Amino acid sequence: MVAAVPAKALPVSATRTERVLLTMCRSLLSLAEVAVHLQLPVSVVVVVASDLVDSGHLSVRTPASQSVSPDLLKELLNGLRNLS
Repeated sequence: MVAAVPAKALPVSATRTERVLLTMCRSLLSLAEVAVHLQLPVSVVVVVASDLVDSGHLSVRTPASQSVSPDLLKELLNGLRNLS
């Protein structure tokens, strides 16, 4: 999950994608959600977001750690395998 850092202005050299991503992240979003809204591959959004994190314009927030049962992970893996 990423969120914009308040009151940190982008440099003039910022790309359109960086500006849109930063505007979208005024509320907490996942990178997958951002990729869908921007109609870009997640890998591209990850690169742009990491640049904005490095420059201090975005912050990364992780959900509270919760234990996930191994059985649930096995079910998820089996379900993903069945999709192909």
